[in-house]
Amino acid sequence: MSVPIRSAIERVPGGMMLVPLLIGALIHTFAPDAGDFFGSFTGAFFTGLAPLLAVFFFCLGATLEVRSTPYILKKGGVLLGTKVVFAIIVGVIAGRILGEAPVASGIFAGLSVLAIVAALNDTNGGLYISLMAQFGRKKDAGAYSLMSLESGPFLTMVTLGIAGLAAFPWQALVGAILPLALGMLVGNLDPRMRELFAPLVPAMVPFLGLALGLTINLNAVLQAGLLGIALGLFVSLGGGLVLMTADRLTGGDGVAGLAAATTAGNAALVPAIIAEANPAYEAAAEQATVLVAASVVVTAIVCPIITSAWAKRVKKRRAGTDDETDVPDAEDVPRARETHGSATA
Repeated sequence: MSVPIRSAIERVPGGMMLVPLLIGALIHTFAPDAGDFFGSFTGAFFTGLAPLLAVFFFCLGATLEVRSTPYILKKGGVLLGTKVVFAIIVGVIAGRILGEAPVASGIFAGLSVLAIVAALNDTNGGLYISLMAQFGRKKDAGAYSLMSLESGPFLTMVTLGIAGLAAFPWQALVGAILPLALGMLVGNLDPRMRELFAPLVPAMVPFLGLALGLTINLNAVLQAGLLGIALGLFVSLGGGLVLMTADRLTGGDGVAGLAAATTAGNAALVPAIIAEANPAYEAAAEQATVLVAASVVVTAIVCPIITSAWAKRVKKRRAGTDDETDVPDAEDVPRARETHGSATA
């Protein structure tokens, strides 16, 4: 008997990422101690997102050619710069309207500049990489090595005007790009190693989705209510429109821009760190944490749907044109495929 599991999952937009993510989120929400209960390898998987990403980065790097490095720096710089500038503009406007304290009453009660900026300033790297593996170019996925600079409270502090209270250690910078760089080194030294690791890139997507879901608590959405949902939609739709535009203006197809319009899970820790650094934000920190946590969940659900829908439109447009400039570069096709083809011929 054969059960069409894969075809059923792929009917859902971004399903290979989204379905495992929702399963993981349900487990974390209703059975948060399941990892401790089972222990061993099962328990390790509940907290294994970071090592999974490291392996994914290495395999991804093995599929990239050295000549694509300038492209990775360009793409990562555009997405990082656009996201930071957009957060600064929104933060300045919201700051003049709201000030440092949260809204005290009304439909926007609890909303603060801190919540908005923290939600905008940190991209969900695991989701971005997985979406790029499914719908984008492999070298676009490598752009997150540069985008990872936004992780943590530093850029949020800068955006809020608290420059100098946080530093980004050089070890973290090197650690963020080391797996990708090692993978590129191995893949470029030996095409057969590229052939070995390339198939693992799409195969790891559902595992990344499940591991990411196991860090998400769906109760955060309920606690934040409509305001938290609205914040998440603003990040994915408003931020997505800006990032997609910047991506397309710099030669991309917009898929990478939309995939970067998310809020990372660790962004929920930023409000408390900011409040500790500057007591002026203490009043906003608790409610901001709940709102940012809601944005993490909402963007993790909405972003794959939007990205996959746009990617299908791009693919359809490419299929209907004879313009060679609308076709992916030869760099996007791993040479391992050629090697494999020649070996089996």
